[in-house]
Amino acid sequence: MTEDRKDYHRPKRLAPVWRTVLETGFIVFLFFSNLLMGEFTRTGLGYQNGFWWALKNIFTGTSVVLAVILALIGHLAFEFFIGRL
Repeated sequence: MTEDRKDYHRPKRLAPVWRTVLETGFIVFLFFSNLLMGEFTRTGLGYQNGFWWALKNIFTGTSVVLAVILALIGHLAFEFFIGRL
């Protein structure tokens, strides 16, 4: 019976820093994918000007800074509400 317990390995948890980076990166990915979809559906300029134009149009310095700040705020809010449960 003790031999069975030695073979059991609990999955490692991510360090808090890596977890924050991973979750924030995912939020940023969702933000930019939403903007990219908007270039092709909402304005229609993505169809006219092409994919590379749409990428260049959404990846500006302001949008990157905004995405990272909002992702960190979202991560902190999520952690706050998870801690309250």
